Parts: sequence; C-alpha cells; structure tokens
Amino acid sequence: MLFCVDIVTTSSEISSFLPKFSTVFQNRWLLLAILALTWGTSFILIKKSVEVFTPYQVGALRVTLAGLVLLPLGIKALPKAGKRTLFWAAVTGALGNFFPMFLFPMAEVKVSSAIAGVLNSLVPIFVLLFSFMLYGIRSSNKQIGGAVLGFVGANVLMYFSGGSTATENYMYGLLIILATAMYALSGIFIKKHLTHIPSLQLSGIVFTLWLGPAVLILLLSGFSTDFHGSPEQWTALGYVSILGLVGTATAMILFYKLIQMTSAVFASSVTYLMPVVAVFWGVLAGEEFSFWFLLGGILILGGVYLIREK
Repeated sequence: MLFCVDIVTTSSEISSFLPKFSTVFQNRWLLLAILALTWGTSFILIKKSVEVFTPYQVGALRVTLAGLVLLPLGIKALPKAGKRTLFWAAVTGALGNFFPMFLFPMAEVKVSSAIAGVLNSLVPIFVLLFSFMLYGIRSSNKQIGGAVLGFVGANVLMYFSGGSTATENYMYGLLIILATAMYALSGIFIKKHLTHIPSLQLSGIVFTLWLGPAVLILLLSGFSTDFHGSPEQWTALGYVSILGLVGTATAMILFYKLIQMTSAVFASSVTYLMPVVAVFWGVLAGEEFSFWFLLGGILILGGVYLIREK
C-alpha cells in the first residue's frame, strides 16, 4: 500500500508521532518481518521501473522522493547534530542509501529481480569480513567456512544467471555484490558511531544530506524531457514512488531502529527472508527459475546461516 507523509508536517505533529512509533515498533522480530516483506518486494519494483526509466532516473527518483518525505525531520535535526555525527551520517547515507539505489537498477537491466534478491543475502557475510578487517573481530572456522560457501553460491548464481555471456553475468552481478558490501559497511558504522540518534532523526539527517545530489542527478538524467505522461510511465512512476516512500524512507527508519536495538549482524539477517519474497515475486512475474538458481541460493543462505554463530 502506498502512503506518504505530508511534507509540511509540523514539528508538533512529528513530536507527537515519535512516542507512538517507538511504542509500536519495539519488537525486533516484527521489525525484521516488515523489512523482509518491504525490501523483498523492492527488487521486482526496480525491475518493472527500469523497463521504462533509465537506472539513473530510477535511483534518483527513489532518493529524491524519500528525501522530500523526510525533509521536515532533517531540517529539525541537522542544527542539533555535531560535526562528527554529520560526518558519519553522510558516510552511512552514501553507502547505505545513495549509491546502492543506483547500483541495483543498473544491475537489474540484465539480472532478474529474484537473483538480485538472493545475491543481496551476502550482506551478513560482508558484515563478518569488514568487522574483522576494520575492528579485528575474529571469526570461528565455521563462520569463515560460511563466508566461503556464500561466495561460492554467488559465483554459481552469477555464472548461470541467464545473460548472453558469463562475462556479462558477472559484470552485472558484481554491481549487486558491490551494493551489498556498501550495505554491510553502512550497518557497521551506524552501530559503531550513530546509536545515540533516534532512527527517525537519523533518517531525516541522512536523506536531507543526500537530497541535493539526487535532485541534481535527476535533472541531468533528462527525466523532465523524457517523461510524457504515457500510461507506462505513470505506472512505472507508481512503482518508483512505492520504492521511495515505502521501500526507502519508511524501511530505512525501521532498519536504523533495528540496528540500534540489536546489532548490525542481527539486522542484516533480514536477508534470510528477503530472498523468499523476491523469488516469489520473480516467479509470479514469469522469471526463469532453474536448478542452478536453486543451488546458488541454497549455498548463499547456507553460508549466511553458518556465520550467524556468535
């Protein structure tokens, strides 16, 4: 269901909403389920959107819509944030909310939505790797084996993903893997440096900081001249609106909250459930589902399961 927050929401209305939001969404499993359903659906919406708009237009529209919705929160929170907070908000925003919004549409020009959803499951594996590389957090042999198994599954999935050549498959699949690595870094940095900011305020700051670049890219992409108001364009704009308002603005508020309530690893375990939703929509849309697809997905999820050991 598509919904939006009035951009002229007053400060008092926002303030009155915060306690209600905090009370309702205190259950980490509820947050996990909502995120899985929301983000799992986003891959088919991206696929449908790039059939009409360019990947740059899809990414810029998604960030712009989310930024406009969260702008009132950002305007209120920015003056209160210190330089260190703004720095890490900008970094995590770039890694988790800006560049991946372009990488996924670029990849899904060739890669199916279901494969994109399964490859996205690599996020916890990258959390494990970066936690060791940046902070020296050691892993067990079982976790290392899980990481290797996950990457083997990703290679199987990319090699047999249905593109015209294996090289093409890898090229577009690597865009998704790059995005998942960025997601992992963003989650780690949020947990390390930004747990002191309520999730609503953090979302407002992040998207306000990146709203300008998104609008600039949208203008340079030729969207204003390409959009003629055809039925196909209006439908695709509806898909992107759901992506921006629900799959980005609302979902990131919940994701930030989940990271702050738990850990980057627990929050990234949403990737257990997302592939199920993504594959469901992909099959429903008539996308190819082969033995190699199943094998690659099982290897990735098996690897993620192994690294969940504390």
